[in-house]
Amino acid sequence: MDPSFTVGIEEEYLLVDLRSGDLVVDPPDELLADCEKLTDGRVSPEFLKSQIEVGTRKCDGIKQAAAEILELRRLVAEAAGRFGLGPIAASTHPMAAWEVQKHTDKERYNILARDMEAVARRLVICGMHVHVGLDDDDLRLDLLGQVSYFLPHLLALSTSSPFWRGEKTGLMSYRLAVFDELPRTGLPEQFESYGEYQRHLEIVTGAGVVEDATKLWWDVRPSARFPTLELRIPDVCTRARDGFAVAAMYLCLLRMLWRLKRSNQRWRRYSNMLIQENRWRAQRYGIDQGLIDFGKGIIVPYADLLEELIELVEEDAAALDCVAEVQWTREILRRKTSAHRQLEIYEAAIAGGSEKREAFRQVVAFLTQETLADDAA
Repeated sequence: MDPSFTVGIEEEYLLVDLRSGDLVVDPPDELLADCEKLTDGRVSPEFLKSQIEVGTRKCDGIKQAAAEILELRRLVAEAAGRFGLGPIAASTHPMAAWEVQKHTDKERYNILARDMEAVARRLVICGMHVHVGLDDDDLRLDLLGQVSYFLPHLLALSTSSPFWRGEKTGLMSYRLAVFDELPRTGLPEQFESYGEYQRHLEIVTGAGVVEDATKLWWDVRPSARFPTLELRIPDVCTRARDGFAVAAMYLCLLRMLWRLKRSNQRWRRYSNMLIQENRWRAQRYGIDQGLIDFGKGIIVPYADLLEELIELVEEDAAALDCVAEVQWTREILRRKTSAHRQLEIYEAAIAGGSEKREAFRQVVAFLTQETLADDAA
């Protein structure tokens, strides 16, 4: 049977005070209850109280998932607004301090806080996860090893975390620097079969190191809850349509790899050593400095690589009815990512004589507005 190629998108947001722009350390309990009621349970708490997560239902395609995300952003903002709060879709808050954050009182999060200590307390970060339905276990593991090559390309399109604790980090995705402090993160391991993956998982679960596969936090992983291959490397995109473009490109890349497999071909597997170099370049520079073409052994401008990707998945985008979403990636290059725009706003404010706090407040105001943009243009 052909894979279902269903889609599910999860996004994490930070909750801010709409007047001050500060991250809210301890939002009222009623806020989450209101969100759960408004969204039919499609909202859930995250590790920190200052975070909130939304997730779509299983969708037949990108357009259905996109419509749900836009609705969820609007409903969360509506509920938060009653308390003078608002969500921002950014992977870090420009000036928040992690030391004062409080974690959610749930067993899973209590265990995480106990086991990871300061490493977990620093997780004032948000991401986007994209689930794609691949019903065959071995197919998921086969494509896991092949799609890793494209992870830096997807990260570069999504960057939204250039600041940390009131400082410019010099990185377009500082979120990954924070997240990589956890164990079992980064690029996934390579497995020849689902059985081999299961045997490795049984060793660490049997030893009591982890309870289950949900504690494997790789950049892409076989979901422990659904028959999906879950993309986890992107920053959460401030502008929703940028996120849909990243999700569509990931969906089409998986279909392209499946197409190759159906024709007894495959994408070459490259070592994590090589992919890690491109991962770092995407984390550091985003779309600005290019990535390594491993075949040529040179750095190629990101715009050239993106055109190659769009051509590579042209057939798949048409088959999955997401041509417009894939082509929107060109618009991301033209308008730049959230990280670029945050830096531009900050620098303009400083150049205009604003103090750092006021400059960051202007960045948060931008993030608040962009998070709720309807993305019609």
